Amino acid sequence: MSTSGTGALAFLRKENIVAPDGYNRWRVPPASIAIHLCIGSVYAWSVFNTPLTRDLGVVASSANDWSLSSVVWIFSVAIVCLGLAAAFAGKWLEKVGPRFVGVVAAFLWGGGFIVGSIGISTHQLWLLYLGYGVLGGFGLGLGYVSPVSTLIRWFPDRRGMATGLAIMGFGGGAMIGAPLISALLETFQRAPEYLGAENMVALVTEEGRRFAETAAGKVEVVIASANQAASFGGEAGVYVVGTGETGAASTFLTLGIAYFIVMMFASFQYRVPKEGWKPEGWQPKPEASSKGMVSKNHVHIDQVLKTPQFWLLWIVLCFNVTAGIGVIGVAKTMINEIFGNLAIVTAGFAGTYVLMISVFNMVGRFFWASTSDYIGRKNTYHCFFVIGTLLYLSIPFWAGMGNTTALIGFYIATMIIFTMYGGGFATIPAYLADLFGTLHVGGIHGRLLTAWSTAGVLGPFAITYLRNMSVENAIADLAAKVDPAAFASKFGAPMADLQKLVEAKTVTVARLLEIAPAGTVDPTSTLYNTTMYAMAGLLVLAFIANLLVKPVREKHHVENTHPELEPARAS
Repeated sequence: MSTSGTGALAFLRKENIVAPDGYNRWRVPPASIAIHLCIGSVYAWSVFNTPLTRDLGVVASSANDWSLSSVVWIFSVAIVCLGLAAAFAGKWLEKVGPRFVGVVAAFLWGGGFIVGSIGISTHQLWLLYLGYGVLGGFGLGLGYVSPVSTLIRWFPDRRGMATGLAIMGFGGGAMIGAPLISALLETFQRAPEYLGAENMVALVTEEGRRFAETAAGKVEVVIASANQAASFGGEAGVYVVGTGETGAASTFLTLGIAYFIVMMFASFQYRVPKEGWKPEGWQPKPEASSKGMVSKNHVHIDQVLKTPQFWLLWIVLCFNVTAGIGVIGVAKTMINEIFGNLAIVTAGFAGTYVLMISVFNMVGRFFWASTSDYIGRKNTYHCFFVIGTLLYLSIPFWAGMGNTTALIGFYIATMIIFTMYGGGFATIPAYLADLFGTLHVGGIHGRLLTAWSTAGVLGPFAITYLRNMSVENAIADLAAKVDPAAFASKFGAPMADLQKLVEAKTVTVARLLEIAPAGTVDPTSTLYNTTMYAMAGLLVLAFIANLLVKPVREKHHVENTHPELEPARAS
């Protein structure tokens, strides 16, 4: 692919999309918001958790279905690749401009969904990782950084607001994506073959799996509860594995095509300002601004890694994201597990919860980034960490109560958390511009997003690892209370086969509770307590890192490290 100024793709390059005199700068934000709304649907990933973990069983997970842990890691891979793409593409973005990068992002993000659709259809997990995780993740990174430096240059008078606009759409992607995905899944889903009520079908257990004896021979089955079957309009009982569709494959294909079209159109709306342009009547604030440590000096992208400020902000962003991203990846699953005993927590309620996460994520990006223009970036992050720590510590309290009042408290706490999660992303580019100048802010921002990649691993790992440990302990405790004869009758195997039954997804906490002694407490609501305490601890460390951020020393400025760029700095 040629990227030269006279090549076939020259019309995409920065030098050929310079805005004419009198151009209205407010025409640029809608393009960035449109692209970010598309790629921001990654925050609706938890909507896919249930259909992907039931790809074969459809109404319930079968032995060969993917586990929640393996599915959540697809989201993690996408976030890792986002950070890597942003880091390595930063200097390329400064060279070729936002339109070129946006077009490439459209091909990768849309194409990643299409490859993922093939993976679901063929039940090949590696294709889902390659498509959505790797290709889609690279598309995420390129689409994410493409508007940031552009809008900072268009709005030097309101850096916080500009970055809030640039990244607001990303937080709001799930606001559109979650209901859209749910509607598409419902449209394309097809219930599996129903054999009858559990007590009406001849069942046998082999190596932990359940099979039904039918006239056509022995077939593998899953046993669905009334709630599980209701989403397909069916009844509780026995269903044949591999005879239905969750609708995930067709949904992936549809989204891939739609996102590609929207992102391509939006990319062609990008324009960049002329060199030296500034808003009419605007003059930079004095460098001595105490609230924001705003510098008129610049730091070169290759010099920035030598400054302690970069690495302190890396820790700040990494820990802030880690605390939120793991919860986002399992949001729908989490609220079902903690408050699933309440009648109000239906599938529709959980879907709306994911939608509201997106709403507050998006609103927080604009609100906190704009607020930082007045109280300063450092003080804004102090708010995130002090308030966030208290809110994370409150979640186990609400989970332990388990009533409607607790659900309201949990809902409010998590929504405030997600405003600050999104606000952290939207404020960090302005924080970087304040400390390092605007010369290479796009590339520096890209390199800092490796913190997001790291958080994309740490967050989901922590929440799934700690949750799985809690599930294993809960199952062991419940099994110890269950009558062995009742266990053998329920699962068609002795207690000695417990591990095999758990691995085959035949034994779960919910199914053990069905035969547990009266008065046995459901441990599901406590599965995330340890994780919440760990996330609160991370925010305390992030607060300390933010506290240590000081203005960059003069020895790192461009005139002292790259004097040949001094004219560019002055412009």
